[in-house]
Amino acid sequence: MTATPADLTDPALAEAIDRTRADVARLHAELVRYGLVIWTGGNISGRVPGADLFVIKPSGVSYDDLTPENMILCDLDGVAMPGAPGSERSPSSDTAAHAYVYRHMPDVGGVVHTHSTYAVAWAARGEEIPCVITGMADEFGGPIPIGPFAVIGDDSIGRGIVETLRGHRSRAVLMQNHGPFTIGVSAKDAVKAAVMCEDAARTVHIAREAGPLIPIPQDRIDALFSRYQNVYGQNTDDRR
Repeated sequence: MTATPADLTDPALAEAIDRTRADVARLHAELVRYGLVIWTGGNISGRVPGADLFVIKPSGVSYDDLTPENMILCDLDGVAMPGAPGSERSPSSDTAAHAYVYRHMPDVGGVVHTHSTYAVAWAARGEEIPCVITGMADEFGGPIPIGPFAVIGDDSIGRGIVETLRGHRSRAVLMQNHGPFTIGVSAKDAVKAAVMCEDAARTVHIAREAGPLIPIPQDRIDALFSRYQNVYGQNTDDRR
């Protein structure tokens, strides 16, 4: 559904928005906890279930000062909804990229961007992270790909994310000379992908410094990915 300012008072939608605001605000602390961001860089957004809306971090606000109330509610064009809490602030500078992903990948429920050190180092080389450890096979189903160079200001980054990840098993992309963006079925799932992306980037970098990498055969990657996605963990809707 496409929401209007008047719709925001609908009790069911208001509850969904409040829940998404709380989730997105809380999850930003995970980026700090895992050392994925510096200063005010990086951002998380979450799609509001059942509505053409998403919630995203305000631009340039300290992570210590993020609250559910100052998260910004946007439509799928990346425009802040007037009259909603937080609408007096400017949304993240990456809002257009997040909006493009939500418009073109309807199964995506969360998007994360960080400047995590090792993933950015791979992006600076314009080099994908090869799938040479089982954890990568589990989580990403293969290498973490490189997306095209694009600058902030319009939806160019979003287009690069979608073009690279559409039809790809990876939930992470390294935008060339920039850094990682991750997607997920929820904001929490996208945060997990960001954490695992940096872990893979660091481990594979260290391994390559020590000697040649040993590839994992594609059939083994496929088997590991299938097991992890369909069997591993508890039988819940939030298996990831």
